[in-house]
This record gives sequence, C-alpha cells and structure tokens, in this order.
Amino acid sequence: MGQQLGAGRRGLTAATTDETPAERINTGAVLGRLLRYLAPFRVQLIGALALVIISAATQAAGPALIGVAVDSFIIHKDPAGLTREMLLLLAIYGVGFGAQAGQTYLIGTVGQRFLAQLRTEIFDKVQVLPVTYFDKNQTGDLMSRLVNDIQTINQLLSQGFTQVVGSVFSLIGIIIAMFVLNLQLALVSFVTIPLMIWVTYIFAQRSRTAFRLTRTALGDVSSELEEELTGIRVAQAYNRTGTNIEQFAARNAANRDANVQAAAITSAFTPTIDVLSTLATAIVSAFGGWLALNNQLAVGVVVAFFIYVQQFFRPIQIISNIYTQMQSALAGAERIFDLVDEPQQQLDTPGAQTLPPIKGHINLANVDFSYNGKKSELVLSDINLDIEAGKTIALVGETGAGKSTLVNLLPRFYDALDGVISIDGYNTHNVTMASLRRQLGFVQQDTYLFSGTIADNIRYGRLDATDAEVEAAARTANVHDVIM
Repeated sequence: MGQQLGAGRRGLTAATTDETPAERINTGAVLGRLLRYLAPFRVQLIGALALVIISAATQAAGPALIGVAVDSFIIHKDPAGLTREMLLLLAIYGVGFGAQAGQTYLIGTVGQRFLAQLRTEIFDKVQVLPVTYFDKNQTGDLMSRLVNDIQTINQLLSQGFTQVVGSVFSLIGIIIAMFVLNLQLALVSFVTIPLMIWVTYIFAQRSRTAFRLTRTALGDVSSELEEELTGIRVAQAYNRTGTNIEQFAARNAANRDANVQAAAITSAFTPTIDVLSTLATAIVSAFGGWLALNNQLAVGVVVAFFIYVQQFFRPIQIISNIYTQMQSALAGAERIFDLVDEPQQQLDTPGAQTLPPIKGHINLANVDFSYNGKKSELVLSDINLDIEAGKTIALVGETGAGKSTLVNLLPRFYDALDGVISIDGYNTHNVTMASLRRQLGFVQQDTYLFSGTIADNIRYGRLDATDAEVEAAARTANVHDVIM
C-alpha cells in the first residue's frame, strides 16, 4: 500500500521551555488577574474595607488617649478622670476588635468563594485540553498545580490578605496621628524608612525567584511519585526499582535545596526589619526624651509616640512576614495561569455537521501524521486502509511503530497532517467531535476504573444507558459472570 509506520513516542516527557522560572510574567500581571477574580465580590469587599478603616482608626486613637491620660490625669493625680479615660479606651478597643473580626470573616469568605471559582475554572479547562498537552506534561506536575499551588493561594487569601490590608490601613492611621501630634518627632521616627524600602526591594527580588524554584521542584517530585506509583508493577518486573530510587532521590534533593534557599532568604528578612524597628524606637525615645527634659514636649506625647513607633513597625513586620508567603502564592498563581492560558483542543471546523448513526465503514486515504507537525518527522506516512463495516482487523508491528497513534486518529485525539479519514463516507474532519466520539468505543490496553460502581464505569460514555443495556454490554465483554 505504499505505507510506512514510523517510530512513535515511547513515554511521557516533561514539558520544556526556553525561559527560566525567573523570567515569567511579572508580579503586577499576576496580581491583576487575581484581583479580576474578586470583582464579583465587590460588595463584600467594600464592607470589609469599611471595617478595616474602623479597626485602623481605633488603633490610631488608642496611643493618643493614653498620652492624654498621662498628661491630664496621671501627672495631676486624677483617678476619676483616669478611670473615665480607661473606660473610653476599652470601648474603642472593643469596637476595633469587633471590626477586625468582621473584616476577617468577610475577606475569608470571599477568598473561599474565589478559590472555589478558580478550581472550577481549572477543572473545566483540563476537560478541554488537547491530548497533546498530557503527552508533553507530567501528570504529577499537573496535580501539583491543582492541589499544592491552589493551596498556597488559599493560605494567602484566608490569612495573609486580611493581615496585609489591615496593616496597610493601620499604617495610614498611625502616620496621620503621629503628624497631628508632633511634626518634628514624626519626621525623626521615619528616618529608617528609606533603608527599609531598599531592603524590602532586594529581598523581594531574591525571594520571588527562590519560591518559583520551590514550586517547580515540588511539581517535579509530585510527577516522579505519580509515575512510580502508577508503574510500580512494571518497575518491579524490569528490576528498575534501584534506578527509580536514585531518580527520586535526585529530584527530592533538588526540592530540598530549593526550599533551603528560600528559607535562608526568608530567615534573613524578618530579623533585618526587627533591627530597623529597634533602631527607630531608640531614636524616638532618645530625641523625644531630650525634648521632654527641655520642656519642649509633654511627657504624654512622648509616651504616645513610643507606642506609635512600636505600632508603626508591627504592621510592617506583619507585611514582611506575609511577603514571603505572597511570593510563594504568586509563583503558584503563575503556574496556574500558565495552565489556564493553554489553548484548548481543536474546535469543530466551521460548518461541521452532526454525524448520523454509522455502520462502521472506515477508510484512510494517503494519511500522514507527525506529532510536531513537521513533514521531516512523520510517524505515519502515506497510510491507505479500507475496513468494511463489521470486519475485525489487527494492527501488528513493533512497539512504537504507530499502531496506537493510528487508532487515535479516528476520534481526532490528533489530526492527520495530510490525507482523509472517513467513516461511512463522512470525513471525520467535517463532523462534530461530540457526534463522532459518541459512536466510537474503546477498550484500552490498560484498564482504568473511575470512582463509583462497575455499572457506572460501563455507562461512562452513555450516562442514559439502561440497566438492561449495561448488562448486555457486560455480557458482550465476557465480564458479567465475573462481576456478578
């Protein structure tokens, strides 16, 4: 027939890319896409924002009231006034506690709804990915994206996002209160801010790269585990267990090293912020104390500023702690969006018609196929085959010769590079894939059972099949007596 079966692929390979993990999309692009998912929850977010502002206002008011208590009631020995001031302070902090609890609940609820929406979108996307995607990507890495990367975003939204938003507004309130109390002392308090911004920028660049590597390394480990657990019988049959142990050890070591590097960066960041915070507190205490000793500033104002400085750096410390978590989440989000952006399987051609009930006459005319679309690397070349309806044929050839590839062209898991494949005279390229695949049945070389009953698995391709039809199919496959 002038036909040739070429060398097909012999296994799954990891997807390769020309770019390194550190060269992918930037932080702004990832955050922008995440925020677009939050748009449907704007009402809840506005409510949470209002509660955040209330909480920040109460935190800013507290030290000022303590300063008033020192100057007006403690120095003047007014217990009644001090009691009233403390009750007012208690009430304000109570309101702040309630507001903080409310905004934590609202943002946490929004985060979980967002994640449910994202999981649904990813699962829907996986259903329409072309078969070639699963040929090029490891199942374990895909599972890592669906489970581990989603979990890092969950941690950021349920914990980190709430703390970051609250900390930002607390900073704004504290800064306003400090400038209102004393401009000179406020400026002195911020002397370490430029250095802190520079340190944060440096650590941001390094931690982002490090956490990208940890997500990739974890995906590699998951892929290795999935492959070895799935193929454990084959590995034992071919005495491959020793080699497999070495391969897993190498990937596990790479994952360990990536996480150690990320931990080293993280562990250095927080102490650096602590040192700058302590330095600023010491400067305020010294300068404020000098002003008070020279009667240029009330003692209560110095006390209030001392508390404000500690409060000022506490949100910064929280943000710095969350920042490393955010880098891990953003690295995971990049991998998720890489999956979301994958092109889906080929759509029906324009004008595709519904394939009517078929008898099963299959014809392949001058069919060429290449996995990469290159004529120079054909797997199938000039295949001509005519199979009458009701006939049974066997494709015989060496492993990797293209037998499975040829069969996979019928349901259009892949499209032929050249030539025509027809069933009952209908070009499979010109009919809808749903109507084509609905009339094709497959018995795979390796069995796979989905969760559910055996009957559920038999009717997997036809959910409306009756019990009688399920039983008939089981008898046809000679498994009825076995399962009964």
